[in-house]
Amino acid sequence: MVTLKTGEQIAKMREAGTIVAAMLAATRDAVRPGITTLDLDRIAADVLARAGAASSFLGYYGYPATICTSVNEQIVHGIPSKRKLKEGDIVGIDAGAIVDGWHADAAITVPVGKVSPEARRLIDVTREALARGIAAARVGNRLGDIGAAVQQYTESQGFSVVRNYVGHGIGRAMHEDPQVPNYGTADLGRVIKEGLCIAIEPMVNVGGIATRVLDDNWTVVTEDGSLSAHFEHTLACLPDGPAILTLEGGSAEAGKAGLGRVKDAAAGVSA
Repeated sequence: MVTLKTGEQIAKMREAGTIVAAMLAATRDAVRPGITTLDLDRIAADVLARAGAASSFLGYYGYPATICTSVNEQIVHGIPSKRKLKEGDIVGIDAGAIVDGWHADAAITVPVGKVSPEARRLIDVTREALARGIAAARVGNRLGDIGAAVQQYTESQGFSVVRNYVGHGIGRAMHEDPQVPNYGTADLGRVIKEGLCIAIEPMVNVGGIATRVLDDNWTVVTEDGSLSAHFEHTLACLPDGPAILTLEGGSAEAGKAGLGRVKDAAAGVSA
């Protein structure tokens, strides 16, 4: 069942979103060759603790960490570990926070030192795909408009969009209805109404769309071993446009989204 959020509820989600942005900013700034993904998890957990918030991820169906860290061919749901990041890696960092029972969720992909031109372009294209998806999330449009915007841009750049994992509604639970695919056909799907809160999260591969899950039962990787990048924002659909709730600073004004503003906001706490 899809639930539309009130202004007061969206304000709570914005509080959670500000904390998510702080988690991503702190972990992004710590990324360097030699740091472990477990170190990044500890940094994110410290931000949460200082804010008095809870992780959306820790304990979720038994998930064992505060954030997800997905390296290179890992698409999503990578578990932080003693793995050391190396020069040329890319790492997706996905974080969620809960404030007074309300969730927010966002992700970035960060280069580790100097990366290949292909890796840099993948990151840039995925970030831009998110911006285009956000711009399509306008009241009166349909969910298919979001997916079509993401897919058309991504494929025009020679990359592929993951089909097995999609964006989602968000609010009292981290994952709510409706699903928000990163692919689709414009003018199809559920009509976007005022108060709809969703997380848009393109997952983009250099190679094909096939995926598989590792033996840890969490980490999703590209079947062909190609690089993958992931960006995400939580937003509220409002009459004057989508408001991004997972921005540093977290003000309502900062979250307002005209197309040019969206492109800046979608970069958010990116590298």
